[in-house]
Amino acid sequence: MRREARTVELMISKYCRDHHRTLSGPCEPCRQLLAYALKRLHHCPFQEHKSTCGKCLIHCYAPNRREQIRQVMFHSRWRLLFSHPVLALLHLVDGLRQPRRKQESGPT
Repeated sequence: MRREARTVELMISKYCRDHHRTLSGPCEPCRQLLAYALKRLHHCPFQEHKSTCGKCLIHCYAPNRREQIRQVMFHSRWRLLFSHPVLALLHLVDGLRQPRRKQESGPT
């Protein structure tokens, strides 16, 4: 989960730097998106058993936030491969996992 949080943080930072021309960290709207994404990740019912959010069976993002994060991911996915190749490859591997239904996520 920490790796997933770090990946989202790097992707949003990269997106903000490229689109909003910020140099000293993400702008306020991007910081708000990051805080929202980290909160959703923290409350994910699948935790360590999750695939990537894009393949999840439960879409916990609000529709406007979902569109924002899609834009960030679309922009950042290949760029992250060059700046943080190990993290990007591990994120791709996470995406290969089959999404699980909540009752299949582990013993209760």
